[in-house]
Formats: sequence, C-alpha cells, structure tokens
Amino acid sequence: MPYSRSRLLSYLFAGLLAISCSKDSPAPTTPTRDENLALGNPSGATTDANNPTNYLLVKSQYTLSYHRDRGIPNWVSWHLSSAWLGSADRQDNFAADNELPAGWYRVTTSSYTGSGFDRGHNCPSADRTSSAADNSATFLMTNITPQAPNNNQRTWVGLENYCRTLVDQGNELYIICGSYGRGGVGSNGAATTLDNGRVTVPDRCWKVVVVLPVGTNDVQRISTSTRVIAINVPNDNTVNTNWATYRTTVDAIEQATGYDLLSAVPTAVQKTLEASVDKGPTS
Repeated sequence: MPYSRSRLLSYLFAGLLAISCSKDSPAPTTPTRDENLALGNPSGATTDANNPTNYLLVKSQYTLSYHRDRGIPNWVSWHLSSAWLGSADRQDNFAADNELPAGWYRVTTSSYTGSGFDRGHNCPSADRTSSAADNSATFLMTNITPQAPNNNQRTWVGLENYCRTLVDQGNELYIICGSYGRGGVGSNGAATTLDNGRVTVPDRCWKVVVVLPVGTNDVQRISTSTRVIAINVPNDNTVNTNWATYRTTVDAIEQATGYDLLSAVPTAVQKTLEASVDKGPTS
C-alpha cells in the first residue's frame, strides 16, 4: 500500500509539471501564406481599366499596381514565409500577362531582347518555389522591370538572398518594391525606353522589407521596434554591389514616389518606423 501511494503521488506531480510547462511554453506557430497586400495599397490602385496608370492586379503569389503607359509595375507587394518555399525548379517561362484588360499592349520577353537590361523580377522567382505554378507566376511580364545587369544580378539579388536568410532564421516578411523615374544605364549604355517606347527604363529601384517573427495577427504585431529595411538603388551598371550602401528611410521613398507605404500600420508606429534607417546585419 505505501508503495502504491508513492507511485500515485509521483504521477500526480509529473502531471502537474506537464500542465505547467504547457502553459509556459505554447506550441510554435506554423508558418502560413498570408495576405500579400496586408500592409496597405500604396497608391490606391484599382481594377478599373479606365485607370491605366495605376491598375491593380491581384495574383495568388503577389499583388501589384501596373502602369500601362510605362509597361512596368509601379510596385509589387508580397508576403514571404517558409510556407512559400519548396523545391520547385526555376521555370524561366517569361510570358505576357493575359489578365491585362483587352486592348492593352502586352509586353513580352522579346521586348527586352538586345537592350542591355535584364528582365528584373520584382517578386523574385526564388521567393515562390513551393510549386511550379507559383514559380511560373513570377515570370509574367507585369512582374518585370528593366534592370541594369549589375544591379539585378549583384546588388538586388544580395538583398533577395538575405530576405530568405531571415526566413530561415524563423521570420516572415512583408515586402514592397518598385521603381520610378526615367532612364538607366545598362550593359549597352544609357536608355530611357525599350520596345519602341512601350517599356520605360526606370532611374531608381526601391524596396521595403518588414521583418516579423513567425506568428499571427501580423499587422497588430508591428511596433516601433519592428525591423524595417528600405533601399533605393540607382538603375546603373556601375552600382555598388553591397545593397546596404543604399539603405534609406521609407519616408524618403514615399517623398520620391508619392506613395503611402505601410498605410495599414497604426499612424504613430508608421511615423517612427518610416523615419529610421536600418542599421541591422546584412548577412
């Protein structure tokens, strides 16, 4: 009898300890695919075909504002977590976007042929590798901008790779990028347009990255201590290969573009985050 009572007390103690630990250590949140435009619509883009300079295209993989007369996106917004990443191959199937309104000129991969500018992804191919369909979506020409090769292949890709490193470290990201201005310098020299004027070569390429630990209610979790990386890079083949050289404020990008970035974030938090230059690690 004393032996049985001792064992019973041991089981009760172990049970209470397990309950206590479960309360103190909640199960980790599983990464999910969240709303690509959760942080706001920077330009108030709409799906009205009578608004050709700020036309909203909503894909499963990203959301963008398209400028018909420039033949490139104004901005592209997407969410990045490990739920978007997998083992799908790079499809390399650049294609015109058939979701554009009827009668609009549709840029094709040949629009860039011999131009000296890369077909630069906004939402990167490597950010959408969960399936072949997801990866193919990044090769639609509405997600592409003429980029100087050294910008696209070195500076820009450096930040893209770092973003995925942040995901590997247990974070999820909200990313918005775009371009503005007119005229860049590619491998063949300076140019303002491609494809007989149908595609504008931008002067600057910018990106904003909001970094959060994996969790839920993402917008509500953004605080004045949330890390925000903003860069603004000249579209020039002599660009510095270190993306950190071009860190700036969100305020500066907003002033240059006229957009309202992070508009879904509470105003007081926005004010602090948008005025700060990131000084965090770069690899």
